[in-house]
Amino acid sequence: MTGSLLFAIIITVLVVNYLKDELISFVNAKHFNDPVPTELQDVYDAEAYQKSQEYKLANYNFSKYSGLFSFVLTLMFFGLGGVALVDQWSLQITEQPILHSLVFFGIVGLASSVLQIPFDYYHTFVIEEKFGFNKSTKKLFWLDKIKGLLMSVVLGGAMLSLIAWLYLQMEDRFWWYAWLVFAVFTLFFTLFYSSLIVPLFNKQAPLEEGSLKEKLFTYTATQGFKLNNIFVIDGSKRSTKANAYFTGFGPKKRIVLYDTLINDLSEDEIVAVFAHEVGHYKRKHTVYNMVLSLGLTGFTLYVLGILLGNPLLSAAFEVEKSSFHIGLLAFGILYTPISEITGLLMNVLSRKFEYQADDFAKETYEGRYLISSLKKLSKNSLSNLTPHKWNVFFHYSHPTLLQRVLNLKNTRTS
Repeated sequence: MTGSLLFAIIITVLVVNYLKDELISFVNAKHFNDPVPTELQDVYDAEAYQKSQEYKLANYNFSKYSGLFSFVLTLMFFGLGGVALVDQWSLQITEQPILHSLVFFGIVGLASSVLQIPFDYYHTFVIEEKFGFNKSTKKLFWLDKIKGLLMSVVLGGAMLSLIAWLYLQMEDRFWWYAWLVFAVFTLFFTLFYSSLIVPLFNKQAPLEEGSLKEKLFTYTATQGFKLNNIFVIDGSKRSTKANAYFTGFGPKKRIVLYDTLINDLSEDEIVAVFAHEVGHYKRKHTVYNMVLSLGLTGFTLYVLGILLGNPLLSAAFEVEKSSFHIGLLAFGILYTPISEITGLLMNVLSRKFEYQADDFAKETYEGRYLISSLKKLSKNSLSNLTPHKWNVFFHYSHPTLLQRVLNLKNTRTS
């Protein structure tokens, strides 16, 4: 194989992946006007349904044009020798291998982030604003961007430096030591994400005393679910959309409710959503997900360790000297078909876990309250009630609203 042939394969992978995603989005959009299933007829009134249709179309068009822009820009970057050019710029700054890699990815990452800002700004302050979701200010928008960039520099730079150093030092054993680093990193973030990272962007406070807190802690007591506190996050500072999530395990487990969730749902509905999150813990989904994620990471690093030193990876981009960052860039694209398959499998498992958590909520509380909460949350976020099966299969980590309602009513067909 030659570098030219490998470059052609890289471009083919990019093109096929882009066309696949666009086809799925196109087919999904063709089903926006499908009849609403009988079980979901009470989600929208006529006015809200029309608004949801307009919202879906606006997001589809936005995604179509922003995706096309990114795709064309990526092809131009690769096709016009952008990789070799940025590599030369990086070499002019430093020839030290690890710093060279940091500068290379720093330039590429910064350029990508800057080019993405206008699209993020438009989506937030035009589309989300038009449909009443946006609560963010321009100041908060820019602060989020700056904080995100700094986190990428600090955390991403530290991880990249360590992985590059391990590659230069360990060679054949690189993948094993890199996997250990990722394992520690994953465990740390699973335990401390909510207490260390989230506060950089949002305020979290213990749930106020009152009947809701009493109901929630009464429920945890009946389920033997030890929890020191329940936290509320100020999601309303950015959006009206509601959510809740579970993170951590053991003494570091934490359930967080968005303030918008508390505002939108009744107390019984909130307890039902809470029961769903407890279900994830009781069914050990966090542990399973972490183990599977680490297993996939280990496999990826093993393949990376085999291919990373191959000079063809650099030759594909007409870079004379083989390097860690060029090899990593080429590998990331070539690995796309495999990551697509593993992503599909993880989504299938995730949807199964969601059914199990719903079942737990139904068995330990009342399914009707979870159904009504899911319908309210779908209405308030103008969700698509008729997604095409391809879109669900490829992109959904949760079952559709219809599938969840049928499951909770014991009439699931798929």
